Amino acid sequence: MKLTEESLSSFRVAKVFHENSDKINCFDYSPNGQAVVSSSDDDSIVLYDCREGRPQRTLYSKKYGVDIVKYTHALDTALCSSNKIDDTIRYLSLQYNKYIRYFPGHDKRVVSLSMSPVDETFISASLDKTIRLWDLRVPNCQGLMSLQGKPLCAFGPEGIIFAAGVNTEVVKLYDLRSFDKGPFSNFKMQPDKTCEWTGLKFSSNGKRILITTNGNFIHLIDSFNGVVVHSFRGYNNNKADAVEACFTPDSQFIMTGSDNGKIHVWNGESGIKMAVLNGIHSGPITCLQFNPKFMTFASTCSKMVFWLPTIDDS
Repeated sequence: MKLTEESLSSFRVAKVFHENSDKINCFDYSPNGQAVVSSSDDDSIVLYDCREGRPQRTLYSKKYGVDIVKYTHALDTALCSSNKIDDTIRYLSLQYNKYIRYFPGHDKRVVSLSMSPVDETFISASLDKTIRLWDLRVPNCQGLMSLQGKPLCAFGPEGIIFAAGVNTEVVKLYDLRSFDKGPFSNFKMQPDKTCEWTGLKFSSNGKRILITTNGNFIHLIDSFNGVVVHSFRGYNNNKADAVEACFTPDSQFIMTGSDNGKIHVWNGESGIKMAVLNGIHSGPITCLQFNPKFMTFASTCSKMVFWLPTIDDS
């Protein structure tokens, strides 16, 4: 995949899907980029085929609801957090629409799920002010970190390091092999009481961490020293929505949604905005991710939108 400023600026809406009656709250690409799984406030989980550009199947979680959905390493299984009844994480067979395993432990809403890129480990962060370490093969929590505020979590690209964003003010880095000894780095950020952090993401090369907020800016920090490389502004988020931002797979560009249906794209090195893409979203762009393997990305409100470039820059 060769991404340039010209090719990124050429992206246009290719397909729009109306499978949901309410906001899509999360989606995830499969590791091979061939499929998308999405979850919605209407209690549905929709599977999409990226190669054929069509919805494949709709599952329902009427009893528990679904708030976050993440692929495991298998195409036919996913992790789901709940927004009804309890805060247990569930391991779902997408093929049979049955739960393989339950992961109880959190007693408030789970706000982050991150699957290890290399093995069966995953981490979860909750409003109960804990981050828990799990193994897909066993239901018991494998590690517990109690923190001093609302946490977020994300694995690094090699699966050895994970980050915790705590209380919208500090990023802590842990080594998975010695997490019980505490973080090996603490990056204290300039506090901003006008918004909250809503997500953490590592770049694919591991050199940067993207901090998304429900305000009108996102931070790009150096993952080695915590220095703010850029703060990206100039997009609409007047209602304090948790609009998602992402890296392109080559770590070169940063994209974010907005509350007026537009997608803003910056060069991660220079910090210069290089494109504003017009979507057909009627509400805030709640989710935005670039396909890890193919030259396409998706964005959502209550609709799922697939984007393709209109020039060949290969």
